[in-house]
Amino acid sequence: MPPISGSARTMPDLDAPTGRNGSTALEQDIRAEIADAEREDRPIRRMLRTARAWVARHPRVEIAYRVGVAVVGTIMTLGGLVLVPLPGPGWLIVFLGLAVLGTEFHWARRLSGWVKRMLDRFWQWWRQRRAARAAREARAE
Repeated sequence: MPPISGSARTMPDLDAPTGRNGSTALEQDIRAEIADAEREDRPIRRMLRTARAWVARHPRVEIAYRVGVAVVGTIMTLGGLVLVPLPGPGWLIVFLGLAVLGTEFHWARRLSGWVKRMLDRFWQWWRQRRAARAAREARAE
């Protein structure tokens, strides 16, 4: 696999815990990149705030905008849920749909945060389960 973002680093082993809570270096890199992308001083975020302020000054446009966001976000979320049992990016599409809804609806932001926390807890449980299983297998040999 080619290096990420033109850097010389290689992909870390996904199963090797290296950081706090047993997270891998890849997980830590992804979390750092997400935090960097969510900074308020990013140019694209400033542009989007300006556009949203313009929409907020026009009541009819704002209603149409919120309805459009609701329709697009709901279709994405429901489409992602349909795709979850199939091979492919089902959960990714669900999270993108919730992110679209979260741009206008506070309940969607809260739901998305809750789902992310539950998913993080699941992965911690899964890693602990795999480590315990590997330890049992190592003792049996």
